[in-house]
Amino acid sequence: MPVASPYAARLADIPVTRREVEILGGTTAYWTYGPEDAATTILAVHGFRGEHHGLEPVVAFLSGVRVIMPDLPGFGETAPLPGRRHDIEAFAVWLDAFADAVAPGAIVLGHSFGSIVASAAVARGLTPPKLILVNPIGAPALEGPRGILTRLAIFYYWAGARLPRAIGTWLLRNRLIVRVTSIAMAKTRDRALRAFIHDQHDTYFSSFADRDVLHDAFVTSVSHDVSQYAGRITVPTLLIAADRDDITPIDAERVLATRIPDARLVEIEGVGHLIHYEKPAEAAAAIRSFIA
Repeated sequence: MPVASPYAARLADIPVTRREVEILGGTTAYWTYGPEDAATTILAVHGFRGEHHGLEPVVAFLSGVRVIMPDLPGFGETAPLPGRRHDIEAFAVWLDAFADAVAPGAIVLGHSFGSIVASAAVARGLTPPKLILVNPIGAPALEGPRGILTRLAIFYYWAGARLPRAIGTWLLRNRLIVRVTSIAMAKTRDRALRAFIHDQHDTYFSSFADRDVLHDAFVTSVSHDVSQYAGRITVPTLLIAADRDDITPIDAERVLATRIPDARLVEIEGVGHLIHYEKPAEAAAAIRSFIA
């Protein structure tokens, strides 16, 4: 039985429309939240294995702002890009094309894996007026505080890609593994909020198109990070980082902020890699201050 969102009441007051657009030969599904005539538009890119629902709690605290959220190629309701390997170049080119077609001039926001995609797109020429990175992957994943777990994840995704297709897909969608991952990431002690987070991951974490896309995206996520593109990010940038993030430690985020020419760092306490679920109000407040 679905767990009620603690942000449902706020989200219910924000109009939302689902649309589709052809990008790079594939169909991209996206959702528009907020008034069509809003003064500010944000193009938001979700994280690895997620889809647009994950960032809705942040949207709930951004009433009056227009937020456009696509599902990444191969995830949620967006089809894989035909004839392409889903590497960082493919995702960056896709984001550039999507922004040009649907949200020209929008501020770009990326969460987690989305922070890598957004940074790569900006580094290769996408020019939003501002860039917002939530839980940015600010350093190589293998150097994080859970580098050993990252190595285990590499083996997990390798096995999922190499085993017979039916067995590999079952492994990658295994609910127990999804739940263990969710438990490891959640830091809140609020039982209702934890139940919501786990339900979100149970519902959406396995909505990838196929194991090949998932493997490509995973390899991309551990092979790249925002620091690789920092020197080429010339637009004003907001980093919203967590002091308990197990993927990128806060000290690495502080270093990242010094490497981006025009960066502002906001640190949120008592949360890990799930700022968008556990501290969306604080994230939204930082975003509002930045775009004001």
